[in-house]
Amino acid sequence: MSGPSSHVIRGSVSLPEAELMWRFSRSSGPGGQHVNTSDSQVELRFDLARTEALPPVWKERALERLANRLVGGVITVRASEHRSQWRNRETASVRLAALLAEATAPPPRARRKTKIPRGINERRLREKKQRADTKRGRTGRDWG
Repeated sequence: MSGPSSHVIRGSVSLPEAELMWRFSRSSGPGGQHVNTSDSQVELRFDLARTEALPPVWKERALERLANRLVGGVITVRASEHRSQWRNRETASVRLAALLAEATAPPPRARRKTKIPRGINERRLREKKQRADTKRGRTGRDWG
């Protein structure tokens, strides 16, 4: 992370701290008696539909790819693995940044079809026939 005020997604684009909504609650899991009194579970929400921090193309891409995870245009990330709230906050923000980085990544380049040279194709078919003949010769007819 590049400091407390922003969470870098990719390149010069980062999430402004002002647009992140944090919520803390009691966590289940490890922690002993301490866990009953501290709000160590972190829920980080980011309004993807209304943000101006992302380039329009990225935003469109993310809204499309994360459609099944959005609730009213808001993406939510939870973290409760650690006993300390601070570490859970860090985990949640890294997770959100990674999620958005993946969702805004450009689509992979289209695959270019390649033409298989005729000679290679013919050789493959020849070898295939030969293998079939070898296997046909293995049937147990003459063994009786």
